[in-house]
Amino acid sequence: MTLAEWCVLGALLLYLLTITSIKWIRFRGFDNARPRDPAFYEDAIAQRALGAHQNGIETFPFFAFAVLLAEFRDSPQRLIDELAVLFLIVRIAYVLTYLGNRPALRSILWSIGFAINLGIFFMPLLKRLLPV
Repeated sequence: MTLAEWCVLGALLLYLLTITSIKWIRFRGFDNARPRDPAFYEDAIAQRALGAHQNGIETFPFFAFAVLLAEFRDSPQRLIDELAVLFLIVRIAYVLTYLGNRPALRSILWSIGFAINLGIFFMPLLKRLLPV
């Protein structure tokens, strides 16, 4: 497996851990029979954790697809790996700013992560346009 593929797994685990950690910390208030009970997410930190979790679900498919597309189209693996690691670092920072209630910084980090994803996604096109 490539480093970028491990980063895909890391992005998956990150969005799962974002919500799992809140459920674990507040385990007495969590009812597994009603996992989507709005009452569990009434306090601010639980709401932000849920928001970060949902955003992770939203961003994961594009990241995974971009990595696989770039790899299948024989883009430079080292560059794919570096951008995937950078994306994962940005996502970790994004989650921390989400939990820490820093909306402006969170939006900046989201935009950087999206730009990284676009870079990975369009890497096969850039490879064709650049001289060998």
